[in-house]
Amino acid sequence: MSRVLLVEDDPAVREGARLALRRQGHEVAAAETGEDGLAQLRSFRPDVMVIDLMLPGIGGLEVCRRVRADSQLPIIMMTARGDDVDIVVGLETGADDYVVKPVQARVLDARIRAVLRRVEAGPSPEGAAPAAETHGELRIDRAALTVTCGGAAVPLAPSELRLLLTLSAAPGQVFSRQQLLEAVWEHSYHGDARLVDACVKRLRTKMGEPPRQPRYIQTVRGFGYRFHSPR
Repeated sequence: MSRVLLVEDDPAVREGARLALRRQGHEVAAAETGEDGLAQLRSFRPDVMVIDLMLPGIGGLEVCRRVRADSQLPIIMMTARGDDVDIVVGLETGADDYVVKPVQARVLDARIRAVLRRVEAGPSPEGAAPAAETHGELRIDRAALTVTCGGAAVPLAPSELRLLLTLSAAPGQVFSRQQLLEAVWEHSYHGDARLVDACVKRLRTKMGEPPRQPRYIQTVRGFGYRFHSPR
């Protein structure tokens, strides 16, 4: 049973989502403000956090920033339809995924289960390279699910880690955004490139990649991304 912290100020939406997630087998704690959500984060210790962007007081984006300051807890945003700017900002702030309100219970449940699978394990194709591999200054341990760059640990959120594991499993291979959506986010039905682009941007920042000439995750214009392994 997964533990879900739901932060939503609309009583009807909050109660509906809470009951629906409980019926799906999740243990749910609900909060109506960002302040309450951050307080419950320490006491409830959730496996995943679902946050509405439009919260009174401390907004959803600020909650996400504060969580990401010292935690890689999976975060799913809830946003109103058409809030494209907020979606992009939220993803770049550190959210792993998002759902658009009104939220269907089966969609939210699927997103929660998908993001938790990213935490549990990365891709480990048969015949793959040894668990620990080195690419220039980047070291990826697929068994321990840890990454270091220049000897320093790189803390990665679930989507960031799964994306890096997917790309680095096949250096030089070009992946389209749709391929990455299906491999990392399991969104075979939802072709939203913003998830991929925002996650690549966060990943590059955390690895100290030069913005104009990234060493490891390279853009293939008009198609997607590939992983480069420096000799």
